[in-house]
Amino acid sequence: MNRQGIQVAICLMTICYFAVQSQAKTITLRYAQQNPDTSWSTTHCVEPWLRQLEEATGGQVKIQAFHGETLAKGKDLWNATRSGITDIGWISHGYFPGLTPVTDVISPPALPFRSAEKGSEVLWKLYEQTPEIQNEFKDVKVLLFYTSESYNLITRDKPVKSIPDLRGLKIRMTGGPPTDMVKALGAVPLLVPMTDAYISLQKGVIDGMGTPWEAIHTYRFYEVVNHYAEVPFPAVYFSIVMNKNTWNRLPEAIRSAIMSVGGVEGSRFWGRNFFDAVKAETLEKIKASGNSAHIYKLSDEEHARWLEIGGKPIWSEWTRRMESKGVSNASAILNTTIRLSNE
Repeated sequence: MNRQGIQVAICLMTICYFAVQSQAKTITLRYAQQNPDTSWSTTHCVEPWLRQLEEATGGQVKIQAFHGETLAKGKDLWNATRSGITDIGWISHGYFPGLTPVTDVISPPALPFRSAEKGSEVLWKLYEQTPEIQNEFKDVKVLLFYTSESYNLITRDKPVKSIPDLRGLKIRMTGGPPTDMVKALGAVPLLVPMTDAYISLQKGVIDGMGTPWEAIHTYRFYEVVNHYAEVPFPAVYFSIVMNKNTWNRLPEAIRSAIMSVGGVEGSRFWGRNFFDAVKAETLEKIKASGNSAHIYKLSDEEHARWLEIGGKPIWSEWTRRMESKGVSNASAILNTTIRLSNE
C-alpha cells in the first residue's frame, strides 16, 4: 500500500473509531405512559418535552417512547418504573390511593390555584421543602410534578346543578381526597381506569365522572356524555419519575442536563401544555357535538354549599388522618399549600 493509501486507511479508521465512541456515549432511556401517541397531551406536551430533554443533553440521551400502555398499563407504571421495566414513567397518582398520602395535600377540593400551571408549580415547591413528601418518593428519582386544573363533572343522562342532583349517581373518580369528596356529596365513587371510562359511560356502568378538559378531548368523552358542570372538584396530580438505579448510573453532567428541563420549570411546562392549553379546543369539540348549551356553572350559593359539605371537611379530614399517622405538621403543610397557591 502506498503512502496515500495508508493515509486514507488511517483516516477511515479514525472516523470509525469516533463513530463507535459517539455511539457508546449515546444513552437510550425508555419512557412509558398511558395516553395514546395521537392524544393532545402527547403531541403538545409529552413529545415536545422529551425532545427538550434530548436537546438538553446534547443528543447524548435518546428517548424510546412507549405510548398508549404498550409497555405497561397506567395502573402498573409506578412498579414498572421502580423495577426498571421502564426508565422513565408517567405516574397518575389517583391509581394508587394511600401510596403518597402526604402529597395528596395538593388534591383536596377547591384549593385556590386557578390553573394547572400554578398547581404544578405549587406541588414542586412543596416537594422541595417538605421532607415527608420527599420520603414518599425515596424509591424513585422525581423529575417533575404536574397537576390538572380543578376537575369538571360530566354526566351521561342527568344534569347536575345542585347537590341533590348528584346523590346516588355512580361517579368515576380517582382515589384519596377526590373519592372522599364524592362520598361526602352523596354520590357513589368508583375507581375505573381512564382507559375504561368511555365504555363504562357508554354502557351505563358509571353515570358520570370527574375529569379535566384534556381527558374529555383525548378520550372523546363528548361522544358519550351530554352534560358538563364546572364544579369545585379537586385537581389531581401526576409525577414523571425515573428508575433510581438508572438515575444513579448516569454521569453527573447528564443528570444536570435532565433536571434543567425538570424541576419547577418542567412542572410548569407540563401543567400549562398538558392541561391549560387544551380547554379552548375541547370546548370546540363539545360545540360540534351539539351539547355546548349543556355546560353549567354552579351559582355562587350552590358553590358555597359544595365547599361546606364536600370541601372544607375534606381538608380537615386529610389533616386529621395525617396527624394520626404521625405527620404532626400536617396542618402546616396544608397551610403552606394554600399560601403557595395564593402567591
